[in-house]
Amino acid sequence: MNFSSLTDEARIALSTLGERAGDILSPTVRLGVTGLARAGKTVFITALVHNLVHGGRLPLFRAYSTGRISDARLEPQPDDDVPRFDYEDHVRALVEERIWPDSTRRISELRLTIAYDSASFLRQRFGSGTLNLDIVDYPGEWLLDLPLLGKDFESWSREALALAHDPSRASAAERWLARLATIDPAAPEDDVVAKELAALFTDYLRACRADENALSTLPPGRFLMPGDLDGSPALTFCPLPGAPDATPAGSLARMMGRRFEAYKNVVVKPFFRDHFARLDRQIVLVDALQALNAGPAAVADLGAALTEILSCYRPGTTSWLGSLLTRRIDRILIGATKADHLHHADHDRLERILASLLAPAIDRAASAGARVEIAALASVRATKEGIVSHGGEKLPSIIGTPLPGERFAGETYDGRTEIAFFPGDLPRDPESVREVGRAAAPLRFVRFRPPALERTAEGVTLSLPHIRLDRALEFLIGDRLA
Repeated sequence: MNFSSLTDEARIALSTLGERAGDILSPTVRLGVTGLARAGKTVFITALVHNLVHGGRLPLFRAYSTGRISDARLEPQPDDDVPRFDYEDHVRALVEERIWPDSTRRISELRLTIAYDSASFLRQRFGSGTLNLDIVDYPGEWLLDLPLLGKDFESWSREALALAHDPSRASAAERWLARLATIDPAAPEDDVVAKELAALFTDYLRACRADENALSTLPPGRFLMPGDLDGSPALTFCPLPGAPDATPAGSLARMMGRRFEAYKNVVVKPFFRDHFARLDRQIVLVDALQALNAGPAAVADLGAALTEILSCYRPGTTSWLGSLLTRRIDRILIGATKADHLHHADHDRLERILASLLAPAIDRAASAGARVEIAALASVRATKEGIVSHGGEKLPSIIGTPLPGERFAGETYDGRTEIAFFPGDLPRDPESVREVGRAAAPLRFVRFRPPALERTAEGVTLSLPHIRLDRALEFLIGDRLA
């Protein structure tokens, strides 16, 4: 998709040229970390930094496991107008309080500088190298806004209304659609009416995202994460039926259309130009378990949302000369999070389910020259594995401490009691998760507290445990530390 004008492309090219000049002395990789709500973005970044800075167990991250990384430290980030990722507070929450940190609500950034020795004998002759890893954290919902740049208000309204009438969204959209049915788009513009409709539309989007629905295709993304734009006209509109051009000047429809265009210009374009177009590598985190719990409609919706997200990237490679003016994302990792909520025997099934859902989008990125991988991972492993006996049968179990207030098997937990249970098995056939009415073994997922950190015999506190965080690091930056 083409989301930018010639003016935007010129600004992007000038910015890239300046950054590439700096890369000569201090090579930098800009890593985008995104995912839909509650996919684990904040936890991933915190665990990544904690393991590198404090000496984690990363056997599959070869530059680290072979001892070639001599130092990893946080340094001031390069962009003074972007909030710093609050690493210290997030570590405190995970390690000291054993609570999950607050979710991503806005864009933030962190620079991790890695000192390393090259694996190449020739490069070793020139001394140690450094790599700046600029980690850019942003909500995946913002990516769902990028396709809006190619749509006008009428086409977006038509698509949004069709989605709202889908049976999977009927109850969530009921109040908004009922009020919309009383509205005449040709009536005079009215700020009070616009505010009411926008609030009902936002309630509908929020209800779609609730656990019992777990739906994902929810643009405009800033309606759920407004930040300092809360209450502004650029966020006070909603879809309307019909063509705005068929209504008189000064009508409600014309006002809504104008605000839709303002949203694209004020919110979406700056994000694309100033942040999104500057990425080199990307990880997309996915909470597939929540969608699997909610059923086939949520699974299909997750697949549609992720396909939209992957279609937004500029994948592939460029020539050396072309790379001076434009960035391409040449590696994309799709991380299926919360793998610690399943027995390890189900991890490959989880990966196959995502591969099936995203096959067309993955093929498009690969055909453009990008490498795409899928990994079941847990940035912070909150459980252990064991065996439970049930009806004379031994079942692979998950052992952990449920969050305070979590309910399971009719019992409410206090946040201190450890339990063991069998979560169920994912289906062998990845296509079956999208088949409505097909019987499937029930899955049970419990939210666990972060683990208490282990100590060595010498009393040294170890880093946060994980599942395949080292594999993620190897794929995303391993080649840049060769």
